[in-house]
Amino acid sequence: MNVAKLCSDLIKIRSDNPPGDTREVAEYIRSVMEGIGIPSTITNGPNGHDNVISTSQKGRLLLSGHIDVVPALNDGWTYPPYSGKIDETWVYGRGATDMKGGCAAILSAVARAKEAGDELPVSLAFVCDEEGGGKYGTRYLLEKNLIHPCDVLIAEPTPAHAPAVGQKGVCRFDVEFAGTPGHSSLYPLFGESAVTQAMDFLAWMKKLHSRVYQQTAEMEELIEHSIQITGEGNTADYGPIFRQIMYNPGVISGGERVNIVAQKCSLMMDMRLPWGCDCDEVLDEICSHIPKSAVLTPKTKANASLTASNSFLVQKTCDAIGEVYGITSRPMVQWAASDARALRLAGFRALEYGPGDLSTMHGLNERVMIDQLKKCEDIYFRLIQSYTDITKDTL
Repeated sequence: MNVAKLCSDLIKIRSDNPPGDTREVAEYIRSVMEGIGIPSTITNGPNGHDNVISTSQKGRLLLSGHIDVVPALNDGWTYPPYSGKIDETWVYGRGATDMKGGCAAILSAVARAKEAGDELPVSLAFVCDEEGGGKYGTRYLLEKNLIHPCDVLIAEPTPAHAPAVGQKGVCRFDVEFAGTPGHSSLYPLFGESAVTQAMDFLAWMKKLHSRVYQQTAEMEELIEHSIQITGEGNTADYGPIFRQIMYNPGVISGGERVNIVAQKCSLMMDMRLPWGCDCDEVLDEICSHIPKSAVLTPKTKANASLTASNSFLVQKTCDAIGEVYGITSRPMVQWAASDARALRLAGFRALEYGPGDLSTMHGLNERVMIDQLKKCEDIYFRLIQSYTDITKDTL
């Protein structure tokens, strides 16, 4: 199976999220799985939110990837974003890195394992809606008990030499600030501006961001290694990304007219929480720093998560990476969220490792190196072999 050609074929099948219609790409993957000899099932969600999973979910290892992608405009691309262009070095197109390249490498590795005649110790799950929060994807499969706790590798793009064994927490919330309207010519002596309330709150958020959370010795070692990998090739200080709360007031809107003291202002906040930071405690602290008239509504809450570095899954993945690249591989942690969070909460041991050019992910001219696709296929194949002759007691 030609992993670059398979990646290109997947890119050509549009699965933008929104709207999240993955019917065509799910059917294509189902046909590939059936051709390999792996019976599969497609779950049908609303508006084409389809997942495809292996019918048997008894594998000791689950290989998973998401088949939805963020949308792309044609403007600014060297090649059209859904062309799946292949040259001597790269496969180009939306999803090449995030993460149709990883899905292609999984399928190619499984096909290779089947050709070797081994009894596959793996299950497969290709999910929709990761880019939309996972309600119809991984979270749906968990809610319906269609996948079961085991070791899981998610083919999300990572640095080539390090699997990601943990993700920061995520906390998203909305705040509605309420002011007292009045004539703008009299403000600030009369009236209370909801916009100013929001500004004052954002000024306090800088103080919250400056707080550094202490880590265990094991976690500190992981963070230091992650900072080193992330910062290779530049001089930026990535320490705060891993040790502090990162926050983004993604959407803020308020006011009725330019000459009226604002009565309403709404804020949509995204925060990423380091290890040792509890989401509920942070929300309680935030509520104490907004006016009593303001209303905070949590949208997403999850603490940072971690898979043990000494687990069979992590050790064998690092071994396979080391063998293919001729290096010593050590795990890292990531600053962003993924399906790994929901899987760990459900009892899975999860890590991420996959191909891609991280500098182009979600951007113009997204691409993945063909050589990296082939190396990932080889790493996945070696990992599958590691699970072939083991018992559950070994995991």
